[in-house]
Amino acid sequence: MSNPDHADPPGLALSPLRAYLAEHAAQLGVGAGDGALSAQLIAGGKSNLTYVLSGQRDGASASWVLRRPPLGHVLATAHDMTREFRVLAALAPTGVPVPAVHLLCEDPDVIGAPFYVMEFVEGTVYREKSQTTALTAERARAMSWALVDVLADLHAVDPAAVGLGDFGRPEGYLERQVARWGKQLAASRSREVPGIDALHEALGESVPKSQRAAIVHGDYRLDNAIVDEQDRIAAVLDWEMATLGDPLADLGLLCVYWTELETLGGGAALTSAVDSDAGFPAQDELVERYASRSGLDVTPLPWYVAFGYFKLAVIAEGIYYRYLQGQTVGSGFEGMGGLVPALVRRGLDTLAR
Repeated sequence: MSNPDHADPPGLALSPLRAYLAEHAAQLGVGAGDGALSAQLIAGGKSNLTYVLSGQRDGASASWVLRRPPLGHVLATAHDMTREFRVLAALAPTGVPVPAVHLLCEDPDVIGAPFYVMEFVEGTVYREKSQTTALTAERARAMSWALVDVLADLHAVDPAAVGLGDFGRPEGYLERQVARWGKQLAASRSREVPGIDALHEALGESVPKSQRAAIVHGDYRLDNAIVDEQDRIAAVLDWEMATLGDPLADLGLLCVYWTELETLGGGAALTSAVDSDAGFPAQDELVERYASRSGLDVTPLPWYVAFGYFKLAVIAEGIYYRYLQGQTVGSGFEGMGGLVPALVRRGLDTLAR
């Protein structure tokens, strides 16, 4: 009997997946199960693998998005499909725009790893400057304000009110984050990176006091959002590191991503669509708008920005480790190694100021 499915993309076995989706068709709606299934790996992500699924049933076509952990070496506590599914389901009735989640499979035997399926949201993910050069300054600023406003709205959600009161432990969050990312670094250490241990130690010695607890995204940036035709945020994506903690940690990392990261080293390893020449607001304007909407004191923000550089350096080192082991899918990973020392230098400079 011939296989009606298209060729398997890396990290996804279509035949058992199609059978599983057919078994759970009621949760997916039209398009699940009795026709050919195809999947396309979405480029751009450097961590969890994301695919667009296309199926057909009773003559109607449908698309969904599937998320699974990366191949090979996986950092402890990261890439938890159940946590990601849970936070998306909890935020669905709030004003925070997220994709609707349909199906969670915790059985690794279906495709080789746990996964979940969510709705396909129309819009644009702005990953590269080439995508934003044609924007007017008004549009660039509009999507920037929308991005910041959604972040402030996320941090205003009462975790207990949406069933996430036990999603994390806000007390001691920053101290645990510094320690945890130190452990993540140790788990991916394959070489000496000048200054990275000094940055880790300096962060641990100067942890600020958190002002309030909130749901934090953990990797909030423009290319983790889908922007609609009116330059609004249609959906926030990639919730794999979400927890309860200090909201300024999200703002600090957003500030890191708002800089010209591709100029730090590593070629195209980490690019951004944010470009001041295209009319995107300066980092200070972003921070001012967040402060006004959230009511938080942003005076201690440099520590959070420095921690963002450290966190990103550890993530990049983990990705580079997987690249050296031949366990990455896609392109752009080879430049991660050169990016890490530059991120560390920027973190040390920020903390010193």
